[in-house]
Amino acid sequence: MNDRQRLKEILLEKSYRKGTFTLTSGKTSDFYIDGKQTTLSAEGAYLCGKLLFELLQKSPTPIHAVGGMTLGADPLVTAVSIASYLAEQPIPAFIVRKEAKGHGTGNYIEGLKNMPAGCTVALLEDVVTTGGTLLKVIERVEAAGFKIGLIATIVERQEGGTETLAKAGYRLESLFTRAQMLGE
Repeated sequence: MNDRQRLKEILLEKSYRKGTFTLTSGKTSDFYIDGKQTTLSAEGAYLCGKLLFELLQKSPTPIHAVGGMTLGADPLVTAVSIASYLAEQPIPAFIVRKEAKGHGTGNYIEGLKNMPAGCTVALLEDVVTTGGTLLKVIERVEAAGFKIGLIATIVERQEGGTETLAKAGYRLESLFTRAQMLGE
């Protein structure tokens, strides 16, 4: 079994649930993918980090940092940063806050000291539905002077996220689409 197949098994075992759920987007769904159950497990985090780092390697533009919106992206960006370090190609991680820090620097972005000014970054998300969260992250990251070189997710639910990002001029890469994960 390869790493991708094993990650799919873990996602189905730990993160996939059937039922009625209200998603972050406000939509109702008959299934839910709680990515954090996989990304916070040791093997799941390792595989996500390794596979996303491999995806970053294929980017036509060199990636100098990886980040995303807290909380879903936190374990992912850390896993990718560790995978990059183990491959002797270290890429720092950063986290985008939901609200600007209320004290001290007042920043939306944590980890700025590790990033070259104006560098090209990859944005990561565990699960993408409509792409709304990523649009907020893009806005905050670009407002801070960084360029977006890649946007990637573990699971693309195939509910408009890819199209929303494409309309805004960005391409979404995924390790799995809903159809690939669920065998549809």
